[in-house]
Amino acid sequence: MFRLSNLISSVVENKPSRVLNGTIAIWNLTNRCNLSCMHCYSKSTLDEIDTLSTKQIKKTIFEMKESGIKFIIFSGGEPLTRKDIFEIANFCKENGIITYLSSNGLYFTKNNIQKIVESFNYIGVSIDGDEKTHDYFRGLKGAFKETLKAVLLANSTGAKVGIRFTITKTTIDSLEYMFDLVEKHKIPKIYISHLVYSGRGLENQKIDLSKEQRREAVEFIINKAFEYYENGVEIEIVTGNMEQDSIIFLNKFSNRYPEFANEMRNRLLEWGGNSAGKKLVNINSEGDLRADPFFPITSGNIIEENFANIWQNNELLKELRVYPRKQISGICNDCKQINICNGGSRARAYAIHGDLWGEDPSCYLTKNEREKNYVK
Repeated sequence: MFRLSNLISSVVENKPSRVLNGTIAIWNLTNRCNLSCMHCYSKSTLDEIDTLSTKQIKKTIFEMKESGIKFIIFSGGEPLTRKDIFEIANFCKENGIITYLSSNGLYFTKNNIQKIVESFNYIGVSIDGDEKTHDYFRGLKGAFKETLKAVLLANSTGAKVGIRFTITKTTIDSLEYMFDLVEKHKIPKIYISHLVYSGRGLENQKIDLSKEQRREAVEFIINKAFEYYENGVEIEIVTGNMEQDSIIFLNKFSNRYPEFANEMRNRLLEWGGNSAGKKLVNINSEGDLRADPFFPITSGNIIEENFANIWQNNELLKELRVYPRKQISGICNDCKQINICNGGSRARAYAIHGDLWGEDPSCYLTKNEREKNYVK
């Protein structure tokens, strides 16, 4: 997760940056969902049956707390299809764990919205373009209108709300529209996610951006972050699943604010790039623990083993925590930016090269950008 807006303001104004103090877990509580999205890494459907009991989930939350997990993003499938979702979220809060909800918004109503915003510290709702694009991408006609209604309903309560947008060849023409949307409705955050090749995202790999398209899109997003900051627009911009965005950002920031270039590089080093298996962990609806939601290899199962035992002792997770990941081959091997991006997505590398330690095939940096020394 790359927080462009926060980095700009914190460095230019000499404030502490928003650094994750602890590990964040993305928990796919259910594989049941009322949509059929083209990029879904869990291949969710409405026919799924929940594997994890409320009791098992609460037991694991205790174990996660003891292991330093401070944030849980509840995802799916659609997490609101679980009848015990509010009980689970409030159990987390009672144990000092910050809760996020990642939803499609289709179960938000005037009757339950207060319960939702009280149960979760942050609410992220997915919108993947204008009406026609979103409905096609999400596999349900009419989904856009209902989802936008949900976003506006949540936002009207004053809760922390954001829109999640996955950028692909199918949705890229809506990129500018998405920024117009958050500006028009004063949505405080937009999160732009790059495609990772897992689940339907692997089957629909052809919808991923070309490197030229990705660069153009990323430059547009970064320029928006500067525009918002310099014009006092209070909309936070975050990108995900493409840590290489930080190098383009650093280059643009250094040209714009040369006096703060070294400090920005230090902040990016502190951030540390791809954090799968280190500051990020995933549990799926079957209880499998993985380094991130897209990761091709399972490290253990919380039904069969204590979370802490897996998290602390698994050898692959230990390998992923070596920083920087200098064992990565290809263009990463002699890249001077490896300390910042940490090699990018291991799931994409595995999907394309069959090698967990291969280069991220989506890296769009030029040779000059990979070799540039930003320290003066």
